[in-house]
Amino acid sequence: MTEKFIIGIIVSNHFGVLNRVAGLYAKRGYNIDSLAVGETDDPKYSRMTIVSTGDEYMKNQVIEQLKKLHDVKMVVLLDKDSAVSVEHMLIKLELSKEDKTTISDLINDYGGNVMDFGADFITAEISGSSEKIERFIEAAKKIGILEVCRSGLISIAQGKG
Repeated sequence: MTEKFIIGIIVSNHFGVLNRVAGLYAKRGYNIDSLAVGETDDPKYSRMTIVSTGDEYMKNQVIEQLKKLHDVKMVVLLDKDSAVSVEHMLIKLELSKEDKTTISDLINDYGGNVMDFGADFITAEISGSSEKIERFIEAAKKIGILEVCRSGLISIAQGKG
């Protein structure tokens, strides 16, 4: 049975690391559904959050192979129920005079913010679960989407540990 799973990785922050991690997936024919990378509080390290879809064997293989990479310092399988996960999106929508209130209401309903606007467009940012982002996109299709930019999921384990 295939399902989405989230892997959190702490890696050395220098050139070539992302290529080696992505290459590990590519070499085995595994797909990366979402990838987010950013520097941690210590500039020597970066945190990667990778979302993939696969069966139990594939999940275990990826984790074991990632642990073998020299630049990988820590690998954690993040359970959806015990992790805080957020995605960030910028979305540019078509704007007509009739749509201004509808678009403003939609953005407010999803807790978003207007980042840019003009006579015929509005750019909003929305943060939340991937499901929330998907629901916003579906609702926005009725208005007219000009462009979408998604960050990919970022995730961290709940609690202090």
